[in-house]
Amino acid sequence: MKKILVSAIMFAGIFASALASNVTDEILSFKVMFKWGLINKHAGNVTVTTTLNPSDNTFSSLLVGRSTSWADKIFSVRDTLQGTIMQESLEPIYYEKLSHEGGTFRRDVINYSRSGSGEVSGTGMRYKQKKNKPAEHSEIMLKANGITLDMLSALYYMRNIPYSSMSPGEQITLNVFSGKKKEILLIRYVDDVTINNNDGEPIATHHISFTFTSDGVNVSSDGLEAWITTDDSHVPVKLSGRLPIGRINVILTGRQVF
Repeated sequence: MKKILVSAIMFAGIFASALASNVTDEILSFKVMFKWGLINKHAGNVTVTTTLNPSDNTFSSLLVGRSTSWADKIFSVRDTLQGTIMQESLEPIYYEKLSHEGGTFRRDVINYSRSGSGEVSGTGMRYKQKKNKPAEHSEIMLKANGITLDMLSALYYMRNIPYSSMSPGEQITLNVFSGKKKEILLIRYVDDVTINNNDGEPIATHHISFTFTSDGVNVSSDGLEAWITTDDSHVPVKLSGRLPIGRINVILTGRQVF
């Protein structure tokens, strides 16, 4: 139960983004619902803001998530992810995560560099302080070859995948830098399906699933599912993930385009 909101915030973030070919100033709003049997309770809120930087062909992304008052009593969450991302390739330039979870403050920062051979390096700096404990500092160098993202830029990349040209069961694999290690993100196209949106209206979606592994073998998160619209905007309608007790469902409640 204590990580309900931590998981949900990341679930929502994973698809709260805009297409690479059509990045726009946008705000997406989500409600996080905890479901267990007959219980279906509002557990948190997430917003994701995309802001264009026309002068250098980049854009900024800001994800903010927080638990509701009843969930705070179990495990309080206040998370902020922010980064600068290249508009054409969707590769990150800078990533930062600030989190206040259960009385512990963390700040993770990654600065990226790339070589002509395709090698990607990420200089990661970590700060952590538990309540009434001394602060801890560390630095790590992360390396990978090929397309390498983080937990914010991966959100945008996944919404840019041409699911309409994929066959059911077809998969895509990407590198993802977390604050302390390289992970492998496996995305699988399931099928196209019509579901109801937050207003109860039917909407055509791509149904996909995705999994994070620490080395391509050992799963570091349970399987997650998402339903995103089949139109050019690829807006996420619903995300769902299994918890040790119950499920988390993240529902789109609003979209503003500027």
